[in-house]
Amino acid sequence: MIRDTARRIRDVRERLTREMDLWVASAGDGGVPYLVPLSFFWDGRDVWLVTRLSNPTGRNLVAHPRARLALGDTRDVVLLDGEVTAYPHDEVPAEAAEGFRAKTGWDAREAGPAYRWFRVRPVEVQAWHEEPELAGRQLMKDGEWAVE
Repeated sequence: MIRDTARRIRDVRERLTREMDLWVASAGDGGVPYLVPLSFFWDGRDVWLVTRLSNPTGRNLVAHPRARLALGDTRDVVLLDGEVTAYPHDEVPAEAAEGFRAKTGWDAREAGPAYRWFRVRPVEVQAWHEEPELAGRQLMKDGEWAVE
C-alpha cells in the first residue's frame, strides 16, 4: 500500500517522537563526509543532538552548519536535511535539555563544557517505503511541510 502525503508526514513525526537514535551525516573541511549514530530529541519542530565539540561531528557541525539526519533502514527511509545552530551546555534552552533528558535518560547539561548542543532545523524531509513510494517522497521543502 502506498501512503499518501498526510500519512507519510504523520509517520515521520511519530518516528521522530518515538525513536531514540538516528544517523548524523556531516562534512569536514574539504567535504570529507562523517557519519555517526547519536541519540536525539524532537521537540515538534527541531531535532536536538549532543556531542563533544572535540569529536569530528561536533567540529563539523560548528564549521559547516548543515547536516543530513537519517532514520530507518533501506526499506523504510526518512532523510532530513537541516540547518544547524550550536549551543554551549549552559545556553541550551531548558525545554530542549529537559526533553532530551526525559527521552534518553541522560542529562547532558551535567556533562560539562566539553559538550555542545546542536539544534537541527529541518529544511527538507523525504520519506518512503521501498521503490513504489519514491514518487511523492518530498514531504518538506524550504522548511515548509507539504500540504497534508
